[in-house]
Amino acid sequence: MAQDSTAVHAELAGELVRLVGGRLLDPLEILLDGAGTGPLRERVRADAEMWAAQSPGSADEPAVALVARLLAALYPGDEPFDPPESWWRTPLGRVTARRVGHPARHHVSFATAGAMLGITRQGVHDLVGRGKLRRHPDGGIDSESVRERLCALAA
Repeated sequence: MAQDSTAVHAELAGELVRLVGGRLLDPLEILLDGAGTGPLRERVRADAEMWAAQSPGSADEPAVALVARLLAALYPGDEPFDPPESWWRTPLGRVTARRVGHPARHHVSFATAGAMLGITRQGVHDLVGRGKLRRHPDGGIDSESVRERLCALAA
């Protein structure tokens, strides 16, 4: 299990370094006409290690706040954050699913629930039928039940 945890940490830290560099630091360097962002990149590498260490696991308040800060900085916009299904398979997507569920929706489609859980839509139907996931009154799957399922599997 320690190797799995180490691999998850390294994968998440690497993704965070790439995302912050590509989405925030690269545009800043362009805006500043090539002015070096080296010190910022070093800081991001160090902080990404810390962020990755704080992120996996259940939904405690500091980690949920960290995930919210990361999503707000990395995916700004006027519309609620609604990533494609493939995003849920990324390291940050997997951590977000475990920590907060879907950050902008109380219910998700069967396909999105499957992507968050890493299973097929049919697998989601099966889990609903066995009472392991809850349907939402407005349709689809209750996103909190997806998060709860992920936390139960991690325990």
